[in-house]
Amino acid sequence: MTVTEDRTGPELDLEAGFDRTIGADQRVEPRDWMPEAYRKTLIRQIAQHAHSEIIGMQPEGNWILRAPSLRRKAILLAKVQDEAGHGMYLYAAAETLGVDREELTEKLISSKQKYSSIFNYPTLSYADIGVIGWLVDGAAICNQVPLCRCSYGPYARAMVRICKEESFHQRQGFELLLAMVNGTDAQKAMVQESVDRWWWPSLMMFGPPDDDSPNSAQSMAWGIKRHTNDELRQRFVDMSVPQAAALGVTLPDPELVWNEDRKSHDYGEPDWAEFKAVIAGSGPANAQRVAHRRRAHENGAWVREAAQAYADKQAARAREQEVPA
Repeated sequence: MTVTEDRTGPELDLEAGFDRTIGADQRVEPRDWMPEAYRKTLIRQIAQHAHSEIIGMQPEGNWILRAPSLRRKAILLAKVQDEAGHGMYLYAAAETLGVDREELTEKLISSKQKYSSIFNYPTLSYADIGVIGWLVDGAAICNQVPLCRCSYGPYARAMVRICKEESFHQRQGFELLLAMVNGTDAQKAMVQESVDRWWWPSLMMFGPPDDDSPNSAQSMAWGIKRHTNDELRQRFVDMSVPQAAALGVTLPDPELVWNEDRKSHDYGEPDWAEFKAVIAGSGPANAQRVAHRRRAHENGAWVREAAQAYADKQAARAREQEVPA
C-alpha cells in the first residue's frame, strides 16, 4: 500500500496494523481502522451484490403464476424469497461500513449504482427458469464461494449462508432442465433455445477481461477478491461443459474445445461491446427492471413509515418505563 507523506504518525500506525491483518489473511471487522479506499470499494461491491439479489427477483418472479404445477410454483416462490433474504443480508453487511440502506436503494432506483448485467435480459420461456438456475446461479457460485474468505468479516459471513442457498438453487435449475430434456421434443427444443440465449450473458457475469478490469488488482491485494475475472470464468466454463453433456444440450460456442496442454477448455470471446452497452443502461430490460424497483419502493413507503412509527412508539414507551438510578 502506498503511504503518502502528509499522514500523521498515529494514522501510519493504524495503516500498518491494517496491512498486518491483510498480510496474515485475517478478518477486518467494522470497528477496526481501515483505509477509506478499502471502505469505499467494499461499499461499491456489496451494494452492487445486494442490488443484484433484489433486482434478480424480477425475471424469475415473472413466471411464478405461470409455472406448470403447484410444486414448481412452490419451488420458484421459495427461490425468489431466498433472493430477497440475500439482499437483506448484504444490505446489513453494507450498513456496517457506515452507509444507510435507504441511501443505497435511492442510488439503485436513480441508476447511480449498478447491479449484475445478467438481470437485464428477459425471461422469454419457462425453460429460462431452469437455465437461470443452472448457468446464472452456477456462475454466481463460482463468483461467490471465494467471497466466503473475503477479508471483511461481515461480508464473508453473509456469503456462507448465501452460497449454501445458491447451491440449492443451482441443483433445482439443473433438475428442472433434466426433466424437460427427457420430455417432449418441444420441451427439449425450448431448453436448447434458452441455453443459446443465456450462455454468453452468463460468461459476462464475471466482469470484463482481466486487462480491462481496473479494480481487480487492488481488490485482490486487499483480500476482497481471491481470483481474477478470467480465472473464475475459466472455472465456470470447465464446470459447465460436462453438465451440458449430461443434459444433452449444446453450448453455443464453436470455439469451445478441450485444450490438453492447459487441461482446460478454450472458448470464444464474449461480445464485450454488448456487455458495456448493458452496463451503461442499454440492455433489453434495464429500464424495465429499474422502473419496477422504483415503483415497488414508492408503493411500499407506507409500510416503512408505519414500521418507523411503531418503532418510535415502542422506544418512547421503553423510556417512560425506565426507573431512575
